[in-house]
Amino acid sequence: MPKSLAYSPIAERPPLAWPGGARLAFWVVPNIEHYAWMPAPSGGQNPWPRMPHPDVGAYGVRDYGNRVGFDRMMPLMKSYGLRPTLSLNTAIYELFPAIRDACEAEGYEVMCHGRLNTDQLTGMGRADQKAYIELCQAQFEALTGRRFPGWFSPANTATVETAAAAADAGLAYIVDYFHDDQPTLLANGRIVCLPYTMDLNDGWNFRYAVEAEDFVRATIDQFEQLYAEGDVHGRVMSLPLHPFVFGQPHRIRHLERILDHIASRPGVWHATGSEIAAWYLQQIGAGR
Repeated sequence: MPKSLAYSPIAERPPLAWPGGARLAFWVVPNIEHYAWMPAPSGGQNPWPRMPHPDVGAYGVRDYGNRVGFDRMMPLMKSYGLRPTLSLNTAIYELFPAIRDACEAEGYEVMCHGRLNTDQLTGMGRADQKAYIELCQAQFEALTGRRFPGWFSPANTATVETAAAAADAGLAYIVDYFHDDQPTLLANGRIVCLPYTMDLNDGWNFRYAVEAEDFVRATIDQFEQLYAEGDVHGRVMSLPLHPFVFGQPHRIRHLERILDHIASRPGVWHATGSEIAAWYLQQIGAGR
């Protein structure tokens, strides 16, 4: 954990208020990813553990998300009026112009997830990480004319230097550290870390044979607990999704069950990553 993150028990913090008195800030994060067919070794980890390379089967499972799952999952979220924050590998916009055009037409906020999800920050120092983030930013800006405000390290390979590197690159928020139910400040107060869950993350859970029924139950349980606690201390809940997982035809109706439940409850602020980070900074600036 970054040295600049001081321990702060949540019960001893001043109450955090969300807009309109909401108990919970809820943000949906579809991970729109692309994996190199034959990635160069990096970071000391094998991005395709099965041998020999290329891992045709594992690549095909992930490629399904960009070919089919994206077009099944994203319209469902739109039907609920959600404004997802994309966790996006920038190579997606370069290699899949149909996805780029669809996302840009909707004006989705982008939290960069590196260039490729087979890239790794493991073993990179602060300066090299900053350079990598800026390379991604330049690619994204060249393709869209705009800049991304947030960062999630590819393949979950953040290091203790990542928060400072992202702040050095001028970003507003990151999600790499998974340590709290409220936003926190890192890099000596220069960047906000937003709550993002790996515990309820379809890309992680389904890898270990947690199927849709159990995922729905756990997600609703998590929502209800955070919603109850948010009566005193405003909480954040993320819903990370992957088109190659929840975009499967046998799972999409289960995602609808989750969204039905959350949409039925008042006092939920459906927000983007930038909105949560900006509101949090406003609150702590107002004397938290």
